[in-house]
Amino acid sequence: MMHELAAIADDLKAKRAVAPISVRTFLSWFGVQRRGASVVAYIRYELAESGIDTVPDFESCWLDAPIEFQLATQIAAEHELEPQIADDDVVHPVEEQANWIGHDPTYRISKLAAANGGVVYINPAAPLSEAVTVMLSRDFSQLPVMTSERELKGIVSWKSIGARLALGYGGTEVRQSMEAASEVSATSSIFDAIGLIVQHDYVLVRGDTNKITGIITATDLSLQFLLLTEPFLLLSEIENMVRNIIGKNFTTTQLLSVRDPGATSREISSVSDLTFGEYIRLLENQERWSSLGLQIDRNMFCGDLDRVRKIRNDVTHFDPDGITPTDLDTLRKFTGFLKQLQTIRGV
Repeated sequence: MMHELAAIADDLKAKRAVAPISVRTFLSWFGVQRRGASVVAYIRYELAESGIDTVPDFESCWLDAPIEFQLATQIAAEHELEPQIADDDVVHPVEEQANWIGHDPTYRISKLAAANGGVVYINPAAPLSEAVTVMLSRDFSQLPVMTSERELKGIVSWKSIGARLALGYGGTEVRQSMEAASEVSATSSIFDAIGLIVQHDYVLVRGDTNKITGIITATDLSLQFLLLTEPFLLLSEIENMVRNIIGKNFTTTQLLSVRDPGATSREISSVSDLTFGEYIRLLENQERWSSLGLQIDRNMFCGDLDRVRKIRNDVTHFDPDGITPTDLDTLRKFTGFLKQLQTIRGV
């Protein structure tokens, strides 16, 4: 049982107050930054061992959202075998543990920053000019109409205002230009919300305390998908450029010689059949490297390529938290380096 969790359990049992912390800080206790399946399994084991839970669940909320601790109502720590986080960030729990150490497979709305950023809202009795001023000054396309953090009455937008003015139904109060608001629960899947966002250009998020906790716009959705897809696109570019560098400089026999020993049945007829690990094994040989005529440091190039390989393993596991900023920067820089190399070589 880790020290921090044991201390929290002791405080809770003694009815001493425990300060909330962010999910990001909580993950740092375990030496990680992301919530991959193996990490979640390991943390859930430690929580069960300590007899405590997080509220809300650490896996389902935004990385910078605060979580509190409470004594668990049911302790599942009586299992004998403890899962371990391996070097490749993959835990191999026994089958029995898999029945109780859960990993939420759903990419929930609550994990998005915009769903937790709060909302600026306006009272339905406020002058319409006030709503217009707020939207203009803050570059909003819509503004929730509410009487409190929990009481949502509707939404006012440039579209709703313009439609009423065009038809001669304009009014001086916000209530006269508002329309029904679109909202989802914070526990909803992001994919359930996509249709609503496409239809309305936004969706309001209602949290587990019934408060409106944020608003997700089409722009937020686009940025989130960019965050998730950029690593895939960069890796695709890197792999294609590495293949161009290797080209047709090696025979099939040479390519087969670097095939993974555990995949002897896999056919390899060209460089496109190689894995990232096999690219490295092919290029780390000095004689084969020399045949490419590259006037750059072989060890440094292979080291960078190996870092990309490790990042690729994380990306293919598709962690909803995305990769770390450091890893993303590594992909961007290596892509830029390969592009420069390709331009100079005229490939």
